[in-house]
Amino acid sequence: MIRLILWLALIGAFVWAGSTVMLGKRTLFGHVRAIWHTEEMQELKDGVKETAGPTVQRVKRGVEAGLKAVSGSAVGSGSGSATP
Repeated sequence: MIRLILWLALIGAFVWAGSTVMLGKRTLFGHVRAIWHTEEMQELKDGVKETAGPTVQRVKRGVEAGLKAVSGSAVGSGSGSATP
């Protein structure tokens, strides 16, 4: 319990410091936002989308097929189902 309270206090202090303490013209979160919106970062994000896009779609289709298979076969099967 003490460990949880300590972690919550540390996270709260980080959020407070990151959003209020000025590091030059911006706060920590302001710097991160400024970096995230640069042209180079936009190119990087687009490159990742192009590279990982097909893989993400395959994983998504696989998960959906797995959920469909589980939901279709889960009715009336398994160790918890009653057999007359």
